[in-house]
Amino acid sequence: MPLRLPAFAKINLELHVLGHRPDGYHELRTVFQAISLHDTLELERTRQPGIRLEVHGAAVAADASNLVWRALDALQQACRCGGGWRVRLQKRIPVQAGLGGGSSDAAAALIGGLRLLGRRLAPERLLELAAGLGADVPFFLLGGRALGLGRGEQLYPLPDLPRTWVVVVQPDAVTISTAEAYRWLDQQLTLPPAPSRLMVSCIRSWSSRSLIPENDFEPVVFERFPGLRRLKRRLLRAGAAGAALAGSGSAVFGLFPDPAHARRAAAQFSGQRVWVARTLTRGSYRRWLGLAGVV
Repeated sequence: MPLRLPAFAKINLELHVLGHRPDGYHELRTVFQAISLHDTLELERTRQPGIRLEVHGAAVAADASNLVWRALDALQQACRCGGGWRVRLQKRIPVQAGLGGGSSDAAAALIGGLRLLGRRLAPERLLELAAGLGADVPFFLLGGRALGLGRGEQLYPLPDLPRTWVVVVQPDAVTISTAEAYRWLDQQLTLPPAPSRLMVSCIRSWSSRSLIPENDFEPVVFERFPGLRRLKRRLLRAGAAGAALAGSGSAVFGLFPDPAHARRAAAQFSGQRVWVARTLTRGSYRRWLGLAGVV
């Protein structure tokens, strides 16, 4: 019988790109927050070797380039087990929106695979597998709210926020490649990050009170897609306590204190793709994914 798991989206309550790293990546200071918008992964073991992946709901490759496929292949090698996998992925998180859908799918595949195998991996080994798939993937083994350093893979749990409602809006015609967004931002990152900015970013990241999100991608993305700036302003006018670009885009999100305000705001975006979600605590995230039996 297939194991069915949600793969939750994330928003970045803060996202600061502080400079280039010697390894070619970027130094980040970010605060991740898991939200209830999710894909669904159905996973089962097969005697026949190989991975058979179906993807529904989005034009996403169902081959070895897919992060779910790569996650199960990496897990198979790490556990040195035979057999194979049959996987059905139902996409709801929009693609190339800055919400971490692919990374979350990969983490759910690692968690579900371990549950079906009845195996545990040492936390550091599991995080190593996740980081090898993508910088955001380790966060989805943790959930809740967390400070991300380095490429985003160095994680420090933060206290849960009070439940907050999130309205996510994405224009139909806009998708943004993360790699391309970094190239736009690179023009402003010719100098290494100043120590004072590193310190200020870390201090603000640990604050549990701020609901005013910040995102360093906004100037370069909004310059090229001014409609996204207008969406952010509309969310603020609709009563959002704070609003920001999601990751490197192309979605924009607003934070609301209760579901009634969130639903009224969402109704103002007819003609756009819009979702209403809520923030997830670390405890509820772990229960939904059955993490207690894995990590």
